[in-house]
Amino acid sequence: MTISAADPQTRAHSGEQRSEHSGRSNPEMEFSYYPGCSLHSTGLEYHLSVEAVFHALGASLKELDDWNCCSAASAYSLNHALALVIPGRNLAIAQQAGLEVVMPCTGCFIRHKTTEYELLHNPEAKALIEEAAGFQYSGAVKIRPVLDIIANQIGLEKVRSLVRMPLKGLKVVPYYGCLLVRPNRVTQFENPENPTLLPRLLKLLGAEVQDWSYATDCCGGDLGLVKAGVTNKLVTNLVKHAREAGAAAMVTMCPLCQVNLEMRQTGLAERMPMFYFTELMGLAFGLEETKSWWGKHLINPAGILQSAGLVGKGK
Repeated sequence: MTISAADPQTRAHSGEQRSEHSGRSNPEMEFSYYPGCSLHSTGLEYHLSVEAVFHALGASLKELDDWNCCSAASAYSLNHALALVIPGRNLAIAQQAGLEVVMPCTGCFIRHKTTEYELLHNPEAKALIEEAAGFQYSGAVKIRPVLDIIANQIGLEKVRSLVRMPLKGLKVVPYYGCLLVRPNRVTQFENPENPTLLPRLLKLLGAEVQDWSYATDCCGGDLGLVKAGVTNKLVTNLVKHAREAGAAAMVTMCPLCQVNLEMRQTGLAERMPMFYFTELMGLAFGLEETKSWWGKHLINPAGILQSAGLVGKGK
């Protein structure tokens, strides 16, 4: 079985679209970057805010050359082998690049971590993936979510030092979704029942983080494509619980969660805005480009930012 790169007219992104903040001398702050399909399309504001925040933190992102879609929305439900091999090709590219890989999309993260898990624990799957992707897996390259890099490697003290405009008056609840922390043996990131890094980060930014019990509940994910009614119910219940907790907005880390949460609120008197956590970091850092992100949302959050006195009218 062979998987090759698509031709230049059809592959995911050309070299002209590559993300690269380079030129820094500290190799511990250089990372490979796998945006996945969503961050160059429906999750563009997430992509832009990740780039801007990493740049502000003094970290360098180098987009993987000739990466391919991880198949998050389809292959794993149809062909188990293909669902391992497709991310396996990206791992081969990442291994050659030799840097830890930052994956902002939770769907991409779990697909690649699943392939990594099989490479480490299943010799038969390892042989299949290596043959298809044309490489020998060394286990040297780690796959990490954005929050992990920022909180555990760059460090929360570094984040604190860059806060110029604390998010006082902005009442939010943190939302992880279900795949970033589950299954824990695969993701190896945070307590799946009570993750704490995101609320800690948001409090450090000055936001008023409300307590709630639904941070890792499912939003419906890909089910919205085939059973929209189920996803509508899950999303609407999440928003209701967020309102009951006293929040004016939810803070996410996944482009699929974000689009579901914005699109599928039904039967509510007022729709609730959503933020990517990196957008709020950019706002707290006083980054000029933040004002260009809000209009890319399906529910523009500028109104609640104005109410909290964090942006002026018309911004």
